[in-house]
Amino acid sequence: MGTKKNAPQSNGAQGNASQGNGVNTRSANLTFADNQLAQALFGAHATHLVQIEAELGVSIVARGADLAITGGAGAVDMAERILISLYDRLTQGADVTGDEVAAALRMVNQPGGKLSDVNVEVRTKRRVISPRSATQAAYLKAIDACELVFGCGPAGTGKTYLAVAKAVELLVRGDVDRIILSRPAVEAGEQLGFLPGDMQEKVDPYLRPLYDALYDMLPSDQVVKRLENGEIEVAPLAFMRGRTLANAFVILDEAQNTTAVQMKMFLTRLGENARMVVTGDLSQVDLPRGIRSGLRDACDILSDVEGVAFVEFNASDVIRHKIVTRIVNAYDAAEKRRRTGARYEHANVDRD
Repeated sequence: MGTKKNAPQSNGAQGNASQGNGVNTRSANLTFADNQLAQALFGAHATHLVQIEAELGVSIVARGADLAITGGAGAVDMAERILISLYDRLTQGADVTGDEVAAALRMVNQPGGKLSDVNVEVRTKRRVISPRSATQAAYLKAIDACELVFGCGPAGTGKTYLAVAKAVELLVRGDVDRIILSRPAVEAGEQLGFLPGDMQEKVDPYLRPLYDALYDMLPSDQVVKRLENGEIEVAPLAFMRGRTLANAFVILDEAQNTTAVQMKMFLTRLGENARMVVTGDLSQVDLPRGIRSGLRDACDILSDVEGVAFVEFNASDVIRHKIVTRIVNAYDAAEKRRRTGARYEHANVDRD
């Protein structure tokens, strides 16, 4: 980055001193050529710098467009890399908010994370979406590379949201003719037959999360128009039987609630020039006791099939409120303590 006109200048290490506790400390200075971009990088009232300080345990002092960073050698190196990467993002015309700062912090702290992955983008009509974790970046890359992708993991990791974003991007770009979004009509404690209204009125509330994601990606009038003309279809899984889904981006959400037969039926709908993403959380199976999840079945059977990718999310990828991550970790710990049957599923699930 040193060859770029507006690239920040770094003096490198100002020396290593061993503290009494044996931790190597380091100081580094950064100078940013564009003062306006520097202030955007620092955040209002230096909130972005405070965010980095709190996460990495470093001290950052700003004077104009200059920064002085001190702390543990590894932490200072991380802070320096993050700030240079985010400044580069600004020079390319992209925004830097607290979310981008948080994403960069996750990238440097996660195995396999690359700061450059913060700049992986999905462009829709309403927003530009970037991955917030190393796993999210791997997920988007897998969707680009493979015809069938399984995204498995807890709620709040962006599995469905990113898949819908990618589908909208390809539809708007003309790479596919339509988007098909589906979920199995299985709910905890409810049966569709007891709900009022016709079939569409029965299933619409259950499919609402998919509609919400669409409205986040496209202007509302476009969503309505594309739903009416069939470019976007939102339907329960049962409606997929007997169809061949060609020239489409197909998403099956809540796939942990499919049976093995339903999953096979859905996967074999894939037609020419089509992509399919299957998402689910095996810790939230709502199937009757003794019924094996079709998602688990597919993961076991298709693990070595060429053209199929599996991306596993975990609690560190949860992008919602921090307490959600703590809740996921607590439940995972409880499951391990209880040592019940097959992981994440009812006992005796393997009898089918």
